[in-house]
Amino acid sequence: MKVSIDKTKCVVCGSCVAICPEVFEMRDDGVVDVKMEYQGVEIAEPELQEKVRQAADACPAMAIVVEE
Repeated sequence: MKVSIDKTKCVVCGSCVAICPEVFEMRDDGVVDVKMEYQGVEIAEPELQEKVRQAADACPAMAIVVEE
């Protein structure tokens, strides 16, 4: 699975960071993003995949893009 955030949709609520801080972060400039080490790379760990899915499901703006 790969994950990204559609910044045109993101409302910076931070729910993804609360659910999966291993993958998502609130940057100093106030933008939520996928942490650098997970940008464009395959996430293979089942536990992290599940947390990413939970974050995507909880996103009120549906801004989290998950590629299976």
